[in-house]
Amino acid sequence: MDRIKVVLFANTDWYLYNFRLALANKLRSQGCEVVMLSPDGEWGPKLQALGFRWHAVPMNRRSLNPLREFGVLGWLTRFFRSERPDLVHGFTIKSAVYGSVAARFAGVPSRVNAVAGMGYVFTSRDLKARVLAPVVRQLMRFALSGPRTMLVLQNPDDVALFRQARIVDPGIVRLIKGSGVNCSRFTARAETDAADDAKPLRVLLAARLLWDKGIAEFVDAARQLKSERRTVKFILAGLPDAGNPASVPTKVVEGWVEEGLVTWLGHVSDMPGLLSEVDVVALPSYREGLPKTLIEAAACALPLITTDAPGCREVVSCSGEDGLSVPVKDSAALGQAIRMLDDDRSLCRRLGLAAQAKAFSEFDENIVIEKTLDVYRELLGAAVATRALPAQTTVSKPVQQAALTPASNPITPEGQT
Repeated sequence: MDRIKVVLFANTDWYLYNFRLALANKLRSQGCEVVMLSPDGEWGPKLQALGFRWHAVPMNRRSLNPLREFGVLGWLTRFFRSERPDLVHGFTIKSAVYGSVAARFAGVPSRVNAVAGMGYVFTSRDLKARVLAPVVRQLMRFALSGPRTMLVLQNPDDVALFRQARIVDPGIVRLIKGSGVNCSRFTARAETDAADDAKPLRVLLAARLLWDKGIAEFVDAARQLKSERRTVKFILAGLPDAGNPASVPTKVVEGWVEEGLVTWLGHVSDMPGLLSEVDVVALPSYREGLPKTLIEAAACALPLITTDAPGCREVVSCSGEDGLSVPVKDSAALGQAIRMLDDDRSLCRRLGLAAQAKAFSEFDENIVIEKTLDVYRELLGAAVATRALPAQTTVSKPVQQAALTPASNPITPEGQT
């Protein structure tokens, strides 16, 4: 029998490479044919170098031109008709909506739509976002529903939001926490001696440089602690995202560097190496799907500071046992949390170890991949799935406890599983 063909479609090739490569490798190892789609970029050729078929979609993430957008839908529909995949899996709102609509027009048997966070239209309060939100909501109702379709969300808050907005039938929603992290790549430093406690605390924020990642609050906290003559070192890793209206201008970041508030590393490809050189990881985000950076830091047994926001609270609870949680857009509370860790290095170690245990038990990529394959099996059906998706393989005990099954996983209207 022909192999199952799966299309993975995202709004950047960077996302496919950094967040979904493990899933693609797993599918390929099971005999599936994997095709990747995204707008053009520098990471696409890297995917091709790994032996994957990657195609550039003529999609502009910031475009609002109706003719251009209909052109993208037409291109995707023709591509799917030519490729005849068994399943299309779209990631992020725009790719999920466009990919699902085009797959529907092209007669693709199964569609999986993964929405990681609610995106600019639903998180921003500026005029353009408020105007677009009702339109996007109606389009999502059409695109994300239908037979043999599943919607994958990353945190319970988004599940509740979709249910409240009545965007899709709750029965097609599946909750899978994040894209997963290969926790074995990240190791904790050997426990330092007391002399290290006298060194300046190094606090890292690693993310795309978007205002809604809490960049302004992070810099304001740096300004507070600098005025107190503390020696805390604030580090930014990441680049502005020209395709996102919430991107922080490069000149603004350079101004903070000149002011002596932050050290800016730009893009860092070696995250295990970077995390081995810092003491705390902060992400004061306004909303997330499920932040991978925090999970990577947790796997290194680093203490975490984040906000009591959707997605973030899944990694760091408000109890204070696995990290410190602060209110959204509260730079004073963020500064106080950093002071607390600067003054108590033993607390840093306790929080880091608790975060590490949680990362390995809940967020390892093997758990996420098995749950994703369960969704594929459920959609494709036993007759088709036996081509390349065999019965679930033996996994470690934490994965067995967390794995989803078609019978038990649907999110019901009452919120029960």
